[in-house]
Amino acid sequence: MVDDVIIVGAGPGGLSAALQSLRHGLVVRVFERARPGGLLWNANRVENYPGFPNGIPGPDLVRVFLAQAAAGGVDITHEEVLSLTWESGLFHATTPAAVYQARAVVIASGTRQRLLTGFQVPEALRERIVYEVAGFQGLSGNRFLIIGSGDAAFDYALNLGKQNSVIILNRGEQVKCLPLLWDQAQACENIDYHPDTVIRKLEVRPEGGMVVECSSPHGPLVLQADYLVGAIGRDPSLAFVSAELPGQSSELENRGILHFVGDVKNGSFRQTAIAVGDGIRAGMCIAHALKEFADESDRLDRKGRYRPRLHR
Repeated sequence: MVDDVIIVGAGPGGLSAALQSLRHGLVVRVFERARPGGLLWNANRVENYPGFPNGIPGPDLVRVFLAQAAAGGVDITHEEVLSLTWESGLFHATTPAAVYQARAVVIASGTRQRLLTGFQVPEALRERIVYEVAGFQGLSGNRFLIIGSGDAAFDYALNLGKQNSVIILNRGEQVKCLPLLWDQAQACENIDYHPDTVIRKLEVRPEGGMVVECSSPHGPLVLQADYLVGAIGRDPSLAFVSAELPGQSSELENRGILHFVGDVKNGSFRQTAIAVGDGIRAGMCIAHALKEFADESDRLDRKGRYRPRLHR
């Protein structure tokens, strides 16, 4: 079976593309290797998404999206797309289970974290180095060190700082987050901030957790933590895209059958509302492109010659 649309990723962009495509009567297959909803699971509060004047916690907004997707008939295939190619006029998505084909593709695969570097991680501490905080939102009484200076670092701190002790380590001097997040972090008594502070060494703490040795403007700094959170940036998650596809992407995008939506293409403009708009536009463009192709095919006879339309 050949699907009309394959969508890689079930975050806000992918779900919106699926809903819009289904509204046009297209056959849609959505792949998600992890939990649907993407990075929204980590968000302390989404304050700029229309319809929620008081803001809404990221996990609550995910639940709204998933409820609407289910009501709209979106069915999510929980398989990882290992490769995506364009061959013989169709897209081919290979997963551990099968090879799927489609006439159009939406790549909404989001981003992957940039890994922390510059220090050795003892084997016993590897599971305590993390890059998302969704799994820790119910914890209390823990000590977290967050490395970063942007929106994600401060949003993670606000999320965790409700019931835990948090220290933000900025490897430079400049704070890159929104002034709103800076003010909120400054007002939280559980959040501390250290600029121009760099981790030099990690050691296992006999009582549990870790000892973190840092350099700082005031000399050596020794901290204790239960978890270390990396929030130093993210890159597009595109490892599954075949080496040949980027060379074909301009033509396929111009034809309206290949779309990159959401965080995978938006650089620093990673906002839920932008991803949703990208997804809706992709669904509409694909429906239009496939209809044009169907209309064009309908005008061809079996020998490849055009059949004139009948004007009534």
